[in-house]
Amino acid sequence: METTHREKSANAVAAPGGGIGSAHLKQSPAEREMRNHIRRACCSAAARLDRGDGLSKETLETHARQVLDKLALPEGYVGWTMVVLSSEFWRDQVAAVPHSRRLLLLPPASDEPSLCVFAELREQAVKLGLTVATTESSTAIMQFLLGGSIDAIVGVANLDILEKAIDKILLVGIPALAVPLLSSDGQPPKFDADWVQEMLELNAARQSPAANSYRALLQTARGLFEPVELARLLPRQRSGPSLAEVNGAGASALDPLAATETIAHDFLALGGKYARPFITLAAYDAMTHEQGSANGSLPDAVRRVALSIETFHKASLVHDDIQDADDFRYGRPSLHRAHGLPTAINVGDYMIGLGYSLVSRESTALGPEVTGDILEILAAAHLRLSEGQGAELLWRDARNKQLTPQDALEIYALKTSPAFEAALLSGLRCAGSLENREEPLRRFCQHLGIAFQILNDLKDWQGDQDNKLGVGLDTLGGRPTLLWALALEGLSPESRQELLSLAELQAVSEAEESKKVAR
Repeated sequence: METTHREKSANAVAAPGGGIGSAHLKQSPAEREMRNHIRRACCSAAARLDRGDGLSKETLETHARQVLDKLALPEGYVGWTMVVLSSEFWRDQVAAVPHSRRLLLLPPASDEPSLCVFAELREQAVKLGLTVATTESSTAIMQFLLGGSIDAIVGVANLDILEKAIDKILLVGIPALAVPLLSSDGQPPKFDADWVQEMLELNAARQSPAANSYRALLQTARGLFEPVELARLLPRQRSGPSLAEVNGAGASALDPLAATETIAHDFLALGGKYARPFITLAAYDAMTHEQGSANGSLPDAVRRVALSIETFHKASLVHDDIQDADDFRYGRPSLHRAHGLPTAINVGDYMIGLGYSLVSRESTALGPEVTGDILEILAAAHLRLSEGQGAELLWRDARNKQLTPQDALEIYALKTSPAFEAALLSGLRCAGSLENREEPLRRFCQHLGIAFQILNDLKDWQGDQDNKLGVGLDTLGGRPTLLWALALEGLSPESRQELLSLAELQAVSEAEESKKVAR
């Protein structure tokens, strides 16, 4: 299968170099002259990069290291140099964007009245017509990137925040300039404010060739769940008010016959990364992009297949929240907390049927053979996902909490990977025959799903402000996470046995409590 520039960029972003993730590689040059020296070298290096080939984190790190080697400077400046090099790469494209379509992104500390330098930047940006926002939330940044009103970013942040944002910015392909904070613990924070002022005032001297990006497809994936588009692709079969229209009275205020559909549509329209429907659209686009699918001509049949993938995912979340007794989803009460356990189970079941219906009704557009193949792909993924969830539940409820890293990864491969596999293979099958690609693609999706779940576990332990609103709930809730397995593996035999004994006591206590509730 031919690899396009766009696919190369995505592959590189999915497996970035490890440099900037290490603390010792995030040093900032203390002297202004040294910063200017590196910046000039980055300008020369960026001029040699091919804009048409996009930019990946891996490529960025490689060239940053080359700059430092040429200047005989330590690798501790790699992270800082990557940010400067990225800004030089995007400079001409940002200059070509009207000020009214640019965003100035500032750190939360900039809201303090005493920090005059930020107030001056805000005033300058507003006069030029930029939108100004204060946030370090990756979710909020993605909202700006995909919202449709912003085509370029100028940002000020510390290197840790820039590291978290860089993958998303590179994937979306939106031109972005950034100035790293040299110090965030001092008062006021130190940074090269004149660099920011210069970036704000940029005007196009010449048109820069646009780099390839997935932004249009990411926006399309999100757009599937906007009220108007969702209603067009998935018209409601029963009339009745929406949940918002019943003024928070809940399901009891809905027409009983329309309640299930109303709650399901409301839950489908809630937040999320939309990674799975995006994969479906991107896979289809990778095979048909010469026909212009990325420019808005995606067939409705393909859109509904992508919509079905998210419908299945949302159904699994409803059931998963019940099984894990999670109180929140997307920053609001989970469905079983909001509407009761029986209703939530039923809505989850309804969405499973809805997902299959979205595909089966497209047999005329896709052809019966393609439709049958996609339904088989979805059914196989559904079975494996249930097997993985079953393995997790049996382990969670067992008294013996012994778990090896390999055990955890095998559960991840069953529980998380099937959805990515279904998304990828369904998008490719919409475009044509899978031929001999199916097996290597399944292996790729297995690794992708495992990596996704590991990142999810890390986010759970660090605190998830977008979803469950708690810290460490998966590990502390007795779920078989890789973090737990690695903790056991790293302990001495005595400490490992002590931890397992404590976990067994907790499991016994929870089992007794469950019996009391059942009685």
